[in-house]
Amino acid sequence: MTQSRVSTASTRPWLTFVLPAVFLGLSAIPGAFAQEKPKALTEMSSEEEIKQFCTNIADAARDRRYLLQKQELEKLQSDVDARIAIMEKRKAEYEDWLKRRNDFMKQAEAGLVDVYKTMKADAAAPQLEKMDVVLAAAIVMRLPPRQSGLILAEMDAEKAAMVASIMSSASDPNTSKDPS
Repeated sequence: MTQSRVSTASTRPWLTFVLPAVFLGLSAIPGAFAQEKPKALTEMSSEEEIKQFCTNIADAARDRRYLLQKQELEKLQSDVDARIAIMEKRKAEYEDWLKRRNDFMKQAEAGLVDVYKTMKADAAAPQLEKMDVVLAAAIVMRLPPRQSGLILAEMDAEKAAMVASIMSSASDPNTSKDPS
């Protein structure tokens, strides 16, 4: 029997090196042969474990929170960009509409002034009295001075005074050009 052991050991020389290495490796692992937990783990309270866990994951949690905040900000930025694009489109539409309206108003006003140029003062005065005072002033200002004077003379004194007041403030260089 000793001969069979010797022959096995001599035929497998690596076995003599492997077995002690495996034993040393297992003995290096804490608790591999022992049933007890290491002293450091048994003394650590649950509060300390929680604290240790939180400390260990703090950086990962902060990075995740920053990533979520970054994603939310990117989403908000894209929403704002989309709204800005819509607002710019609407602004362009409104500017186009306003330009067409102003062009129409200029043509209509020029035509209206031409109508009042051909009217007699006693016929134009009652119509201008019933108009908006600012519009009446604009029309009277565009008429020749002689005709404007005749129309104002035919108008009610109070209305004529308001029209003249608006006309004088319109020609005042200190008055703001912006009506608002």
